[in-house]
Amino acid sequence: MAAGGGCGESVDHYRAEVERLTRELTEANREKIRAAECGLVVLEENQTLKQQYAELETEQEALKQELEQLQEEPDGEIQLYGHTA
Repeated sequence: MAAGGGCGESVDHYRAEVERLTRELTEANREKIRAAECGLVVLEENQTLKQQYAELETEQEALKQELEQLQEEPDGEIQLYGHTA
């Protein structure tokens, strides 16, 4: 009968081990999902920053051209928005 008692303990041990591993797997999956969500936030922020950068570059180029045109005024007067400075 001693063998029967030992087998029952072994089954209980394996059940406990399966439950522990299941909990660990569940937690690992939660962490993986959280990491993926954070990664998506970073990617979205990166895309937003790239778009803002492109817009600022465009604005900078336009301002640069406007400055060059103002510096080329033949009479030496700088005119801003239709007003003589």
